[in-house]
Amino acid sequence: MEDNRETPYRIPRPGARAVVLPRPWAYPVEWRRLDGRGWLSRSIAHEMDQRRLFPWIPVFFGIGIVLLFQADGQPALWAPFGAAASCAAAAVALRRVQAVSIALIAIAALFAGFSAGAIRMRSVAAPALSRIVVTPVTGFIESIEDRPEGKRLLLHVVEMRNVPDAERPERIRVSVRRGIELSPGQLMTGTARLLPPSQPAWPGGYDFARDAYFKGIGAVGSMVGQIRPIAPPPGASSAPTWTLWLAASVDGARNALTERIATSIGGAAGGVGAALVTGKRGLIPEQTNAVLRGAGIYHIVSISGLHMVLAAGTFFWLVRALLALAPGLALSWPVKKIAALAAMVGATIYCIFSGSDVATERSLIMTLVMFGAVMADRPALSIRNLSISALVVLAREPEALLGPSFQMSFSAVAAMMALVPLMHRRVPDGGSSGLVARVASRAARPAFGLVTTTLVASVATAPFAAYHFQSLNPYGLVGNALALPLVSLVAMPCAVLGVLAYPFGLDRPIWQLMGGAVSQVLGVSTWVGGFGGSTLVVSALGSASLVLLSVGLILLTLPASSLRWLAVVPAGVGLACAAVPYRYDVFIDRDGAGAAIRGRDGRLTLVGRPSRFIAEQWLRADGDARSVDDASLRRDARCDRAGCVVAAAGGRWIAFVQEFSAFEEDCRRAAVVVSRLQAPPGCKAGFVWDGGSLKESGATTIRFTPEAVEVRSVRTGSQIRPWSEAAHRPELSPAREGPRRAQPIPEQDLPEEGVSTGEPD
Repeated sequence: MEDNRETPYRIPRPGARAVVLPRPWAYPVEWRRLDGRGWLSRSIAHEMDQRRLFPWIPVFFGIGIVLLFQADGQPALWAPFGAAASCAAAAVALRRVQAVSIALIAIAALFAGFSAGAIRMRSVAAPALSRIVVTPVTGFIESIEDRPEGKRLLLHVVEMRNVPDAERPERIRVSVRRGIELSPGQLMTGTARLLPPSQPAWPGGYDFARDAYFKGIGAVGSMVGQIRPIAPPPGASSAPTWTLWLAASVDGARNALTERIATSIGGAAGGVGAALVTGKRGLIPEQTNAVLRGAGIYHIVSISGLHMVLAAGTFFWLVRALLALAPGLALSWPVKKIAALAAMVGATIYCIFSGSDVATERSLIMTLVMFGAVMADRPALSIRNLSISALVVLAREPEALLGPSFQMSFSAVAAMMALVPLMHRRVPDGGSSGLVARVASRAARPAFGLVTTTLVASVATAPFAAYHFQSLNPYGLVGNALALPLVSLVAMPCAVLGVLAYPFGLDRPIWQLMGGAVSQVLGVSTWVGGFGGSTLVVSALGSASLVLLSVGLILLTLPASSLRWLAVVPAGVGLACAAVPYRYDVFIDRDGAGAAIRGRDGRLTLVGRPSRFIAEQWLRADGDARSVDDASLRRDARCDRAGCVVAAAGGRWIAFVQEFSAFEEDCRRAAVVVSRLQAPPGCKAGFVWDGGSLKESGATTIRFTPEAVEVRSVRTGSQIRPWSEAAHRPELSPAREGPRRAQPIPEQDLPEEGVSTGEPD
């Protein structure tokens, strides 16, 4: 048989079996497309053509801030300043070598962020209490927040007895009983029970002490006994400064308007309506707060981006519409720029009036940058303008980078700018579409826009919600889609008109109209919050997962080229890490008042008497949706007057000692002994966390692994932060932490006789 090489088939001999060979691949592989180096070069060139390198400057600026918060104590200023200046000078000198110049600019931005954080850390430094004190206090009331159970005051301290000047805080936050008439700006005196700002309830938890440090608050507590407003002595050095007078005046006006709105509307809707305008949320019942959170729309009561955009937008369109009524003005004057200037002025006034909180100031800066771009005939919404806003915010308040407000707002806006336009690509309309189809299409576009923006924002902010709040609201898309039109089209325009009519006393009907819209919002929230699983409590997201997901989000939103595909790698690894949460087996209170122990069923069991707030923090960190009042939290603890024991996984017994007599047996048989008392020196338990140990370590967690017992504490290693308790109490030597080798566990045969089940007496 002749071998024909022109055909893929062979001609079989008679009786032979035919064999079919595969056809050649019809589509040749273009290996040049797999050239990673060439693809990277082309992508970077495209990024430079689109001017997309500038948004990376605030990213590296933020990395420098993160590095600062990992440093020990207060780093020197000359080192980061010198490094930033050197890198910037080198970038200018080597500007012809493009790659080197870009790298030097990025490093300079990193050191600039480190420097900004160091400057901020020094500028807000103020004394703070290091112990609990009960002492007479005299101070000016800077702000008042009304609450159902009373008032919460921010006091500028003038005098504090029994406390040395070096330790006397400049500001304190205290609560007072209901029925006491006080007003901002008054000088008052009374006896206060004060304690230092609280450290985290568990390593990685919310650090109120850090937030208080940057707000200048050195102590928190409550007023006890009689409180008296007094007149400042004439000519005394304790007279209020102009900044204090301005803050008190603004707060007094806010309180008056809050009361006006709340009484005009009435009920829970009145508290929500007042919060929409003034940012004062104290009059909102806790049940209403829970309803709003369950529907995923609690953000509407926090003065931030939504309120600032709606308020500024209302000023913008109102001024532009009024000027357009005069054809001569509309044709000869730059109406759009005048309206943008009016919006900037109105937004600034609104920010000052609403209290100038961090979130509000950040939203104001973003709004000013956007309308400034309009006045300069530049695109108002762009990644570049968002980057400028981020740089201004981080340079002014670097600590905002660590808070949920900054992370969630900027991630949502960046994601919407980058992804929503891709979802709104126009589909060509058919030529035979009728009137009904065209009307339906026009009506569907705003609804589709609202759904897509809400979906993108919800996905972009989900990692930060899981990290900071340990909760997700899967039906937030439904809640926002139904509630935001009412807020945007009715409530906020009424808010602007009501504020304008307030000085004339003609505002009450406007507030009542606004109250009708707010009541509808609450009705929608109640309906959505009633869905099963409207609030999902998840385990605390680890820092590594948050960093990886944040890198993925940055890579997805900042590039304009196919470099966006690189986001798949960190995002995928971050999701994989989040799917396997790092869960602790024992949570120990900072002073040994209580603990949470993982039982054999895998759920936490409470022992002792930890505060309600701390217990809630432990449960949420573990992804446990149970209430602190749930009886099952105490069911597996075997308690008597002397203490409790809990059977943990792996055959371990964890003992919580309340009386000294229990140490003898628990030290002999328990794997871990926890107590606020001082354990005897001969205690042979595997691990002992008593009053002395907790004084050095603070709140502590324990995790059992087959190889080791991992212990983490709030005061870790030798690191001391300016806001940490060890910074104010040198006698506290920070505790060492990390994996410790597991010690042999003694025979676990604790008898059940004489042990009752339930909460200790």
